[in-house]
Amino acid sequence: MEIKNLIKLAMEAKENSYSPYSKFRVGSSVEMEDGSVYSGCNIENAAYSPTNCAERTAIFKAVSEGKRKIKKIVVISDDKDVFPCGVCRQVIREFEDDTKIIIANSVEDYKVYSFEEILPHSFSLDRR
Repeated sequence: MEIKNLIKLAMEAKENSYSPYSKFRVGSSVEMEDGSVYSGCNIENAAYSPTNCAERTAIFKAVSEGKRKIKKIVVISDDKDVFPCGVCRQVIREFEDDTKIIIANSVEDYKVYSFEEILPHSFSLDRR
């Protein structure tokens, strides 16, 4: 799928954000190796630790459907240049395979990163 279409899906997912505490809306879309696409938003909780980021929501939806290799992932927020948190980076690492990370501000304003650029020297099954 084209990056601009993935960004549009992430923008739509952001609209479903449940963020009554932080008011920080985030959307994500993930394209898996087989071309299937999943999107997600951040979902907050008053207890904070049960909160789930948009990236993990999208990835967990894909994994729950049997998908295991991320081709591309988009992250978009109301703020500029929002990157995945450390926990999301580690989850992406679990399922990444030469994954492209797209940090978007709009359909026209985005940057593409390699996974190694956002989490060098990461911990994984093959690096224990």
